[in-house]
Amino acid sequence: MNSKSGIKTRFFVLSMCFIGATLLAQVKMVEDMWTLPTYKVEAAEKAPIFFTGENYQGARKVIYPYALNDVISNRKETQEWKTLKLENDYIELGITPEMGGKLYYATDKSNDYNFIYKNNEVKPSNIGMTGAWTSGGIEWCVFHHHRASTMLDMDYSMAENEDGSKTIFIGETEPRHRMRWTVGVTVRPGKSYFEAELSLYNPTPYTNTFLYWANAAAHTNENYQIIFPPSVEFATFHSKNDFTQWPFSTEEYVGQDFTEGVDISWWKNVKQSASFFAWDLKEDFMGGYDHGTNSGTVHIGDHNIIKGAKCWEWGSGPVGQATEGRLTETSGPYVEIMVGAYSDNQPDYTWIKPYEVKRWKQYWYPVRDIEGFKNANLDAAVNLEKREGNNVFLGYYSTQKLESARIILKKGDNILFQKDLEISPHKAFAESIKMKADFVLTDLYTEMIDLKTNKVIISYKPLEKKKPTELPKEVERPPLPEDIETVEELYVTGSRMEQFYKKSDLYYKEALKRDPSNSRTNTAMGNQYLKNGDYETARTYFSTAIKRITTDYTRPKNTEALYLQGVTLKALELYDEAVDTLYRATWDYAFHSAAYFELAQISCIKEDFKKGLHQINESLSTNTRNTRAIGLKASIQRKLGNFNGANETLSNIAEIDPLNFRVANEIYLVAKASGNNEKVQKAMVSFTKKMRNFNQNYLELAVGYINEGMLTEAQDVLLTY
Repeated sequence: MNSKSGIKTRFFVLSMCFIGATLLAQVKMVEDMWTLPTYKVEAAEKAPIFFTGENYQGARKVIYPYALNDVISNRKETQEWKTLKLENDYIELGITPEMGGKLYYATDKSNDYNFIYKNNEVKPSNIGMTGAWTSGGIEWCVFHHHRASTMLDMDYSMAENEDGSKTIFIGETEPRHRMRWTVGVTVRPGKSYFEAELSLYNPTPYTNTFLYWANAAAHTNENYQIIFPPSVEFATFHSKNDFTQWPFSTEEYVGQDFTEGVDISWWKNVKQSASFFAWDLKEDFMGGYDHGTNSGTVHIGDHNIIKGAKCWEWGSGPVGQATEGRLTETSGPYVEIMVGAYSDNQPDYTWIKPYEVKRWKQYWYPVRDIEGFKNANLDAAVNLEKREGNNVFLGYYSTQKLESARIILKKGDNILFQKDLEISPHKAFAESIKMKADFVLTDLYTEMIDLKTNKVIISYKPLEKKKPTELPKEVERPPLPEDIETVEELYVTGSRMEQFYKKSDLYYKEALKRDPSNSRTNTAMGNQYLKNGDYETARTYFSTAIKRITTDYTRPKNTEALYLQGVTLKALELYDEAVDTLYRATWDYAFHSAAYFELAQISCIKEDFKKGLHQINESLSTNTRNTRAIGLKASIQRKLGNFNGANETLSNIAEIDPLNFRVANEIYLVAKASGNNEKVQKAMVSFTKKMRNFNQNYLELAVGYINEGMLTEAQDVLLTY
């Protein structure tokens, strides 16, 4: 072989190796149909019910305009379910948009372990807010736990990203409060974790509250253990009305007697149903581990946002297992290793302001062969335990392949163990190390270093065990309004009740009985009437509040009452008065964006689009995430004939918010108005697919146009449907 042919041959071999490695690392994304044994949910009731006084999961069960879907067939049959799959060399995910957008399963391909519970049957039970609910997977509990739409069709979209990752977007506009949620589930090349980016958006002029928990299920058995970070000392129940030490309970907890000392982190030791919320989470991880299969699940999320970590279990006793038997036939029991954002309990609602967006990321990955974990981050998990015979067990799992890693175990400055190796999701490190002398575990320190970058991937030093302390104080029921001493306490109590969707007006009315002009309470009462459409009554309350906060020509520090009064006047079509009031509200940064958005809508109603463009730009200057404002800006640019500007505005948001119907429709309208016939057809096909023939999507889109005086656009949307 001559030198040139040899070079060509080597180049060909190297090229094929590179192509092979690239293909191996690629992310696959497909839309498919999956046949599952199914107990069908019968058609929902035709007429949605109004509030009947019932509670659900600690809050009022207000489900209108959803309809009850609580009639479930007792006959098993096969059914095809639309399934969106993401897969790389390490993991495979399945998402079912027709079942509430649930992430139905996640599998570690190296050992076929379902690190997110996979239910072999669709066997609903009446557990959800409107009825039907299925176990397993990850249920996105948005705005309320076991949300009303947990078994309904969701909007979805699929995207390929420049870095080789692929994303499936799932979401809906929730008609109870007209708020939107979207989750983008992403799998990346060469990583064993998947990412979920959540966006919660309040596209209404009102302040609302929400609850969010990712309800992740895991297969459980007598070998399964819930893992909270070692710093967690206590667990609490719903509403924080009971506490116990964690993981060794010596208390009576929600009717279960653990006074003899029980490790309640093990599923087998909790015989009856129970929730355990980690108290005062300080780290970014939690999960669970099956010591029988030596496999588990890790969740990673910034604990400053992902404040909640929880275990729910039906209980390992006969009653719990009988209940679980009604949810599956062959998949076995499960635990819920749940995580909550902007919340550390259920119910524990958080306020979301008008047009506000809250966005965060969470990650899950499988872990194997390290017998548990004491610390975890996005790159790795580590376990360090003292064993019999003066031994130490040391284990590391990596979420990506590291060709040259170094494992170190130290006592002070002395290196007790060191090893260089290759580590990957397919090949963890685990070793029992014989110690030469007696030791205390808390004197040890371990780390794993990537030798190529000299970066510490993860480390762990055991904590000193604290002596048992008193349990945290339980939350008490609020006193009756007449038994509360101060007006401020009455307002705060009423606000908390309102936040939790409970009856608050008794506390507000008692506060106003003592101080009729109290500004905060009048604003709160007015807000309730405004949301209920009683604009005249709302206006009276806001006027009283404004009079108090502007006494002696004061420029108020908080302009919420002015903003809400402006919204009320706008609803009454008193536009000049609304403009004057809303401009005064813009002086407060907190309501600057929302007030300017309302002003832009009024300008559009008056067909003063130049002024509207200035106002919408002002609104976006302090809230760039308000996609309603972005959509309105594109509409205004279209009305002004600035089609290039409108396309630029839309292109900036279409990729990050692909389920935004206003954006999709405006892309079509701009193409139509500019005479781009080729783009018109493509845009209409995309728009129609995203709307999925769902009436609420068309109604929500049309209402947005109506509120901005764009009646022709609203009519076209409704006629399209």
